[in-house]
Amino acid sequence: MNIPNDVEKIETRQPPTLRDWLVRLAWLALLAFLLWWAMKDAPLVEIWASLRQLTFQQITLIFVLNAIIFVLITMRWWIIIRAENARVPLLPMIWYRVAVFGLSYFTPGPQVGGEPLQVLYLQKNFGLTYARAISAVIMDKLLEFLTNFLFLGIGLYAAIRVGLFSGNEMQAAVGLVPLIALMMWPLVHLILLYSGRLPLAAVLRVVQGRFGRRRWMHLLVVSERLAAAFCRRRPVALLASLGVSLLAWIGMGFEYALMVGFLNISLDFWQVLAGLTTMQLAFLLPLPAGLGALEASQVFLMQQLGFSAAVGISLSLLVRARDVFNGGIGLLIASGAFNR
Repeated sequence: MNIPNDVEKIETRQPPTLRDWLVRLAWLALLAFLLWWAMKDAPLVEIWASLRQLTFQQITLIFVLNAIIFVLITMRWWIIIRAENARVPLLPMIWYRVAVFGLSYFTPGPQVGGEPLQVLYLQKNFGLTYARAISAVIMDKLLEFLTNFLFLGIGLYAAIRVGLFSGNEMQAAVGLVPLIALMMWPLVHLILLYSGRLPLAAVLRVVQGRFGRRRWMHLLVVSERLAAAFCRRRPVALLASLGVSLLAWIGMGFEYALMVGFLNISLDFWQVLAGLTTMQLAFLLPLPAGLGALEASQVFLMQQLGFSAAVGISLSLLVRARDVFNGGIGLLIASGAFNR
């Protein structure tokens, strides 16, 4: 298979047409509807006293830190791509990542859905084959899940430690064993890829035997083979990608702690970690943007820690405003990609 490594020049973009603007206005209308849907049942009168203490400087700091986190998350993907395509620039990749977040955020499921857009950007703008683009996305998602599950495992320990689960700590820990075992999948998958084994291809062979050979199955097999080659030939890039992914998670923890502190909620280290974990678990539910689940998770957390429900809603609204803002920008960027 011929896999191009050089970056092709991006085609000159034409000025937006009336249709382009109408499509973007439609995305804005959808964004406004989703924002109303997320906030329509929130007791704004009760939480106003909590939210109005936020200063412009504090809000700015939250968004600046969130932008840094986006850069780190993008760098994980960029390092993987750059290992095989050294001329791929970082800056446009950041915008692509925001677009992917926008699609994933408003897609039902555990913050996935924008991956085909990642492949589209790489194939269209940088001349990668579909197999090479998919292999880069596979590596990106594996490292994302690996760090996510690592911190969620630590966070579940924190949740047990601060008493969020009923019953004694031993019973709660035993009950989480199946979940923790599932969290080991990304690490096991990476180890298998490094050793030359292709677990996805093995599953697809079984599927092919029952449902017949499909072109997309062959594409996934080739992509996983390329991902395995990346693990063996580019260990430094692999470790660098994992490192920036860990830094992104540390940044998310610091960002959550800042939001809690800005709302004058006094939590210790383990309580902050437990709160961040409940928030991330809420996004794993099959709901677009975790609507309702995020709010319920923070209300539950704050009530378990002795605070009022209004405090939990205030925190969730601050998180929601940040994510809807980022997701809205992402949808606008994605709409431009779909219209070209």
